[in-house]
Amino acid sequence: MVSLDPKEMTPLDCYKFLIGAVIPRPIAFVTTLSETGVLNAAPFSFFNVVTPDPPMVSISVQRQGGAPKDTARNAIHRGAFVVHIVSEPYVEQVNQTAATLPPDESEVALAGLTPVASDAIDVPGVREARIRMECVLERALPLGGTPEAPACDLLIGRVVRFHIEASLYDRGRIDPHGLAPVARLAGNDYSLLGRIFTIERPK
Repeated sequence: MVSLDPKEMTPLDCYKFLIGAVIPRPIAFVTTLSETGVLNAAPFSFFNVVTPDPPMVSISVQRQGGAPKDTARNAIHRGAFVVHIVSEPYVEQVNQTAATLPPDESEVALAGLTPVASDAIDVPGVREARIRMECVLERALPLGGTPEAPACDLLIGRVVRFHIEASLYDRGRIDPHGLAPVARLAGNDYSLLGRIFTIERPK
């Protein structure tokens, strides 16, 4: 067993270790609206559920040189964003949105995705997603790095509307095979759902 002290590792070394060890990671494809009305979109694999009561999800948006990325800046300004679950049929388009564009250019347009109006917030989602969640910003926490230059913005969103493709939803349960979720590994690698097995939890 190799023992590593994070204090003796560079931030890049820690990043590589974490993305190689914490796998597979679900991917949040997030749309936000800029101050000038540009629909921004980007994928994030530092993403998970926070609580079901009320339903909340978290997304960690890494900063660049201490400056917030468009997603964090827009979400904080508007107080809302849309989280989409990435599925195999549109993963190539999602990957295109990871390109670095100026704030006044839309990654949604670049990738050829289809904007769709939300019900409860003013930020559109994309039609290609089989599941999307309209969120209002519950809290934004600058974390890591230094007080002057945090490493990330942790966005906690409260879900105010769920949308799901009808064929995937039956009596409150979601068909995982039909959803065909894509998960993030390290580097340029991704994974699909793979084998599912059942183990009963102890009482």
